[in-house]
Amino acid sequence: MIFIKIFCVAILLLLLGDLISTFCYHVPEHIFGKFHAVVHHSPNRSFVRYAILTKKPVALITGFFGAFPYLMFIPLFWIISPIGTILGLILAECHVEWRHVSLQHWQTPTRVKWICKIFCITTPERHWEHHLNSRVAFGDIFTFYDKPAQAWFRVLLRWKKMFRARYS
Repeated sequence: MIFIKIFCVAILLLLLGDLISTFCYHVPEHIFGKFHAVVHHSPNRSFVRYAILTKKPVALITGFFGAFPYLMFIPLFWIISPIGTILGLILAECHVEWRHVSLQHWQTPTRVKWICKIFCITTPERHWEHHLNSRVAFGDIFTFYDKPAQAWFRVLLRWKKMFRARYS
């Protein structure tokens, strides 16, 4: 029973964190933001390094907002399962590191790709599709957020264009 609770909390943290991160941070940042595209889609990808080199500490806020959707669930999930909460955060961070490996030096093994496809988990190859074309392959951890995120992208882009046309 305890292992089921740990597993469920970890998975729920990943699902909800990725959902909120994708729709409330990632997609809006591509439409309205500045630092996500400039920093994260650059070869370096480090908000800390960018903030120091350019003397723009406000870039750190953007980096924090990328992690906040996962961190915001700590108080709630900690009550249910501290171990599950920690496991979810560790898995989220491990996935961040894994999906950003250099494709020059990495190819996801066929069996791992197969497992990831079954569980709709983003592989480094899929994530790099997003780095090459910021209008596709949304959903940092889960691929099933991609299609609704693309629709949300189009809605926000229309709103931005309407706002600019009205107030320019």
